[in-house]
Amino acid sequence: MVSFVVLQTEGVSFGGLECYIPIDGSPAVSLYGFAGKCQDFQRTHGGAGAETPTIGNGHRRPMSMACRTETTPSRAQTVLSASRRTDIPAFYMPWFMACIRRGVFERVNPFNRRRSTLAVSPRSVHSIVLWSKNFGPLIDNGWDLQLVKGGYPLFFHFTINSRNRILEPRVPPLDERLRQLEVLCRRHDPRAVTWRFDPVCFYRCGAGPVSDNLDDFETIARRAAQCGVRRCITSFMDDYAKIRKRVAVLKGFEFVYPPLDRKVAVLMEMNRVLQALGIALFTCCEKAVLAALPRHAGVRSASCISSDLLAELYGGRPSLKKDSGQRVRQGCGCYVSVDVGSYDLHPCRNGCLYCYANPEKTVSASRLDAQRRA
Repeated sequence: MVSFVVLQTEGVSFGGLECYIPIDGSPAVSLYGFAGKCQDFQRTHGGAGAETPTIGNGHRRPMSMACRTETTPSRAQTVLSASRRTDIPAFYMPWFMACIRRGVFERVNPFNRRRSTLAVSPRSVHSIVLWSKNFGPLIDNGWDLQLVKGGYPLFFHFTINSRNRILEPRVPPLDERLRQLEVLCRRHDPRAVTWRFDPVCFYRCGAGPVSDNLDDFETIARRAAQCGVRRCITSFMDDYAKIRKRVAVLKGFEFVYPPLDRKVAVLMEMNRVLQALGIALFTCCEKAVLAALPRHAGVRSASCISSDLLAELYGGRPSLKKDSGQRVRQGCGCYVSVDVGSYDLHPCRNGCLYCYANPEKTVSASRLDAQRRA
């Protein structure tokens, strides 16, 4: 097995991780975050404080010469998911950052309630996938920059839907969310930012016509394209018992579940808008709808956590196993990750009416009446 000298970097913005240089003098090999970006690391043998080459966005950092000899790591690195179960960037980042500083997360399995701990470090964690409808607190406190400086590459799933106080009563105004998108794409590689228009909803208030939440789709798409975003993931709202129970208290409101041909027409129109802007459209867990699309449509099934994409961005060794704990039969293509959120300990405060998770509160009947009158 080949031996390597490990050169640890300090605060490099593309991961701040490690570059491995074979002791025998053969070309440098980057295993953690610098794939394809290392340029003649042999020159760093010149002594402590030697500069790294320019990495990705032009940042340079001094390189520590504290070296050790070890073998090439063969174990897959962990991808942290924060989180499918709640909105950690909006509401629970102080807790998340405290766990990162301690180097351990305590987790509760949502199905069998078993508790476990997960040790984390820049070496063991490949990247952190952050899911949110409001990255404002993360941006304003610079927590994203702190994580990157600490050696944790980031990937962002930013759900930006149309303005709708019935469906999403407590998300920030659309202009604020679009501002946040611009900031994320300036601070980070836009390829590491995926825009989610998710889910597409159809509903009826009283005896009125069927409405949807597609009003601002094209506006959001244009702003996303200007920011350099090249991926949009969407799905249609699913029918969960907890959603039916939540809606039952709202007199005069009902969700409408359109037939397959209507869903196909919606995806085709969304794709028409996005193709003109250079954005690829992906579907999340919509196997039946995807199969009904014309072959030439170009809409693809999503891997919301894609080890291929994460490795392309940051190198390293994310797991190449598909996540059997997700909705594989419905078309989920996600790779294995570890979700550190909790439905119970971290209840989401966005209060979205369609949410499959566990919102603290839902839209009130009085708010629904006010929305109808608006």
